[in-house]
Amino acid sequence: MLAKTNSCTLLGIEGYAVEVEVDISLGLPEFHLVGLPDTAVREAKDRVRAAIKNSGFTFPSQRITVNLAPADIRKEGSMFDLAIAMGILAASGEISQDKLNGLFFLGELSLDGSLRSVNGILPLASSLNPKECRHLFVPAANAVEAALANNVSVFGVDSLTDLVLFCKGEKELVPVDVKRTDQLALGKKSNYSEDFADVRGQESAKRALEIAAAGNHNVLLYGPPGSGKTMLARRLSTILPSMSLEESLEVTKIYSVAGLLPSDSPLIMERPFRSPHHSATAAGIVGGGRIPRPGEVSLAHNGVLFLDEFPEYSRQVLETLRQPLEDKIVTITRANASISYPCNFTLVAAMNPCPCGNYGNPFKECSCTPTQIKKYNQKASGPLVDRIDLQIEVPSLEIDKINKLSRGEPSAVIRSRVEDCRRLQRERYKGTATTANGNMNAQQLKKYCSLSKDAEKLLFSAFKHYGLSMRGRTKLLKVARTIADLEGETKICSHHIGEAIHYRCLDKHF
Repeated sequence: MLAKTNSCTLLGIEGYAVEVEVDISLGLPEFHLVGLPDTAVREAKDRVRAAIKNSGFTFPSQRITVNLAPADIRKEGSMFDLAIAMGILAASGEISQDKLNGLFFLGELSLDGSLRSVNGILPLASSLNPKECRHLFVPAANAVEAALANNVSVFGVDSLTDLVLFCKGEKELVPVDVKRTDQLALGKKSNYSEDFADVRGQESAKRALEIAAAGNHNVLLYGPPGSGKTMLARRLSTILPSMSLEESLEVTKIYSVAGLLPSDSPLIMERPFRSPHHSATAAGIVGGGRIPRPGEVSLAHNGVLFLDEFPEYSRQVLETLRQPLEDKIVTITRANASISYPCNFTLVAAMNPCPCGNYGNPFKECSCTPTQIKKYNQKASGPLVDRIDLQIEVPSLEIDKINKLSRGEPSAVIRSRVEDCRRLQRERYKGTATTANGNMNAQQLKKYCSLSKDAEKLLFSAFKHYGLSMRGRTKLLKVARTIADLEGETKICSHHIGEAIHYRCLDKHF
């Protein structure tokens, strides 16, 4: 007898419907699973057999063939267990096929018939067509996450027995009710342990980070050890604007696929802050693997990627950042798949001026040779540094001067200015894919970056003096546009250009 059920599979962060066909025919007891399954899917036959028997149902002692269609898409993971089990029970006559029409099943079965949670539920649920899917059944632990998609009715199930009884009309299950409003994403206030009020001095660096947050610009902090580079970088998240519901869902999808979604929160509401160690591989940073998984650049989507000790990363790792920084999307190509992950992040890199860290430090003598200093700085290539909008020197401060300084401006005050600036930019770029000044395309740059005559002269002078590339000129204009927005100016003036030039301190070194 033939039965059909429905499930889904992932390709990147996109879900695709899968039809599970189960045929039970006369012959020796065998269990064949076809349709391009990976190891975890092939092992489903052992889990399903034990789950059906231990749930009190009869497992057919005949030839069973399960096909996962379409057969040309790779199937991976344990999410097909529930659909396969329901198909076998329908093919053996335990459940009527009519009861399964329009139902989709996702979940891993334990040997006792209970359901375990699986990764990627949100993108899978989001991919379902309400015209084809009447109800979606998932493990109870994934129910709220699946309901965030808000496109189909979702039922959380504890065991195979409960689901079978529901399909027979002998047990009632209640669909998950999640109020999908902006308050879901914004209702939880951020509770950061860091605050810009803790930072004394370094006003130029704090101002640059405010500009970076206001316009989604990349930042390079350059200075000796202990000057406060890491301290400043870790506080950037505290002044970024709150995520919208759409941004929260984008981030949650990525973390769900990666299996990093917190168990106590089905929706990520705070902007990510990722700080990988400098021993990370290229695959760890941009994503990869035999079946490509999201890397750090994607896990930092809509948030901050902090690379401390920038030159200590391998040259290969640093060069792989060039394309994601420009395109805000990373595409990983393998022989059997080409998968794209979003990566619209703010890069914050921190580096010392030399291997010992004391070059240019008025309080300590540098022990490095000129060759060592040059070699160290060249680890971060000119083309990569050229893609970083703000390059800031963070000098060492004397302890007695630091003690005399008052506490800095609180993050909440800075964030209010940043949010006002971002609100202006959203209105400006309404109806386009651009969300901030740092993401402007060529047409928008020409339209919104009109300069006064004095500003044009100053820009031309800086272009010649620093030997800026055309990309460097574009970055400078974008930063100037953000500075003008923070002041509420519609036109970019000479002092806006002047401040933007001040934040290109490394162009002459690379």
